[in-house]
Amino acid sequence: MLQQEQLDRVCVVLVRARNPNNIGAVARAMYDFGFHDLRLASEYPVPLAEARSAIDASEILAGAKEFASVGEAVADCNLVIGTTAGGKRVQEHPMYPVGEGCSRARAHLATPGSRIAILFGSEKTGLSRDELSYCHWTMTIPMYRREGRRHPSMNLGQAAAVCLYELVHREEGAVELEHPPAPSNAALSEELDRFTELLNELLDASGYHHRHPAGKDAASLRRLVRRMRFQQADAATWMGILRQALWKIRRNDTSS
Repeated sequence: MLQQEQLDRVCVVLVRARNPNNIGAVARAMYDFGFHDLRLASEYPVPLAEARSAIDASEILAGAKEFASVGEAVADCNLVIGTTAGGKRVQEHPMYPVGEGCSRARAHLATPGSRIAILFGSEKTGLSRDELSYCHWTMTIPMYRREGRRHPSMNLGQAAAVCLYELVHREEGAVELEHPPAPSNAALSEELDRFTELLNELLDASGYHHRHPAGKDAASLRRLVRRMRFQQADAATWMGILRQALWKIRRNDTSS
């Protein structure tokens, strides 16, 4: 079982969730397994007052934080995990079954100070390609497939309950998969976003975007940066390098 201090370093982020009963069910699952940090990312107001299914979880709903974007919601986290039903969509991230995914997340939580966000998408469409680009990897709940039927997916509340159970619970005597712990002081999501913005500015100023228009795809650039797995010190050093290169390019442009 995870310790309370580790549970406190996990946040659940609901992206574009609209059904108050589903939001309430997620809050109840969080309460049942010891989590409390609920975050809602939506450009529209979320109907929290109507979440009647949040039995015993009123404090979680009362403390829920609302954000206008995924980037803002995960800014203080250094591991962001997306959830997906998989299916026929193109997989642009490493994807693990929920058991292995949660084993990897527990290894990350073994590093003091590390913070995890688990993202769940809207009830109808799941997480979009752009929303997934904030993730380091994804996990899925394997389900029974029936021939000739669409790829199965779970109700939002059910999916959250399964993921949180797998994360918090480990059978006595079960073999834990070996995964490297998170590097100390891994870069926060907000630091990676600042680096991505600077990199994008440099690519634009250097003419790279003119020669390679596909490089303007924000989601692809965001994924590229997250694959680098920067520590905070590395991110700060690279941002200094990018700022210097940008200054030099812009200085040359104005003097010519």
